[in-house]
Amino acid sequence: MAPTKQQTPHYEFGGPLGAAAISFGLPTLLFVFNFACNDVTGCPAPSLLHPKSLDLETLKHEVGWPENGLQGFLSWNATGWTLAYYLLSAVLYRVLPGTEMEGVELANGGRLKYKLNSFASTMFTLAICAAGTFAQGADFPVWTFIADNYLQLLTANVLFAYFLATFVYVRSFSVKPPGGRKPGDLRELAAGGHKGNIIYDWYIGRELNPRVTLPLLGEIDVKEFMEIRPGLLGWILLNCTFIAKQYRLYGFVTDSIVFVSVIQAFYVLDGQFMEPALLTTMDIVTDGFGLMLAFGDLVWVPFLYSTQTRYLAVHPQSLGPVGLASIGCVLAAGFTIFRLSNSQKNTFRTDPNDPRVKHLKYIQTKAGTRLMVDGWWGIARHINYFGDWLQSWPYSLPTGIAGYTILTAGTGAEGSLKMLDGREVVSGEARGWGMIFTYFYIVYFAVLLIHRDGRDDEKCAKKYGDDWEKYKKIVRWKIVPYIY
Repeated sequence: MAPTKQQTPHYEFGGPLGAAAISFGLPTLLFVFNFACNDVTGCPAPSLLHPKSLDLETLKHEVGWPENGLQGFLSWNATGWTLAYYLLSAVLYRVLPGTEMEGVELANGGRLKYKLNSFASTMFTLAICAAGTFAQGADFPVWTFIADNYLQLLTANVLFAYFLATFVYVRSFSVKPPGGRKPGDLRELAAGGHKGNIIYDWYIGRELNPRVTLPLLGEIDVKEFMEIRPGLLGWILLNCTFIAKQYRLYGFVTDSIVFVSVIQAFYVLDGQFMEPALLTTMDIVTDGFGLMLAFGDLVWVPFLYSTQTRYLAVHPQSLGPVGLASIGCVLAAGFTIFRLSNSQKNTFRTDPNDPRVKHLKYIQTKAGTRLMVDGWWGIARHINYFGDWLQSWPYSLPTGIAGYTILTAGTGAEGSLKMLDGREVVSGEARGWGMIFTYFYIVYFAVLLIHRDGRDDEKCAKKYGDDWEKYKKIVRWKIVPYIY
């Protein structure tokens, strides 16, 4: 008997094939980025600019391919320190003081409790690194180790994300059905995470809020912990690594790499300082925890989002006061929209009678909730996405028309930048091609936000029905006012 329309699973991300492509394609892309835009011969590697005469052995030399092949992608040393890093994050979560808060109401009627201290944890770690840098400068072992073992650290984190996704997937089958739960058991499956297809469920996440109890450390909410702690701090640490690397290569540090690192650190620290707002986001409230979030939190964010500083470490750019001011204006506009709109939403959800929001117009839905049609949320349905996207531009703009080639010492190329070891860096024929790497984040982020908007629209249409259609007629624009 053929399945009815109701029996046909509704998939996102292209279904099982799309989930498999993302699960193994995105890690491959990060490895490609690492090799193609490198500190050995250029960004892109010279041979990539002449694909018709491409020679594999020459290309392997140009991209810094490990001498022992694929074995060189992984090392016990890098893996051990990666696991130690996660353990440190867990220890700081347990021992540092934090605020106890409840999450939103679950489908089973309960509320999970969260300990929030990611900001304190990050500041504690950065204080140690700052002290080490003050004492040892750019040769502080943390910075040199990360720079020298970047490939192996990338591999270790990819494998850890795979392991974590597999662990929570297998463990999710111990979630009891509603009628078989003991009092106080708040475990439940994510609404869209148990389709019955292994690869898809593994990717999207079966359990909504998986939690583990570790010896001496107690209970940890895996999703909230991974979302806000090791990956975001890793992003800052990688940027600091590349600042130190630029100093070791050239003997100076440029305003562009400092600017990018500072604004990205501010983005991270602001998000961690506002950690309570995370508890009302789609990631926490709706999505299960699978490879999608595990890889995104632990690998994609720190290793992709630090691409610009990795580039600038080898090809320094000076912005000057005018350049800094111009890019700063874009950043300020994006941050203002993002922060004020999210703050307004969070206030309205937690206390609609708060003086700051009680005057706002809204639609009272049949589902019992209210949809704002005023203030920031009367401008666009996801005005916060627009602000978030604007903030991504200052990450890439400091790299300019990116692209460089590294020449041997003594070449004497006109307009070249000389490293302390004598090697010379020029834009040359690579000029512009490096933008594939340094501006990729902007394009990717736009696609991600548009996709999130589509997912949210679909979920809200099911939840609110006619009220959602009424809402869309009032708030016409999805993300960008008057454009999209």
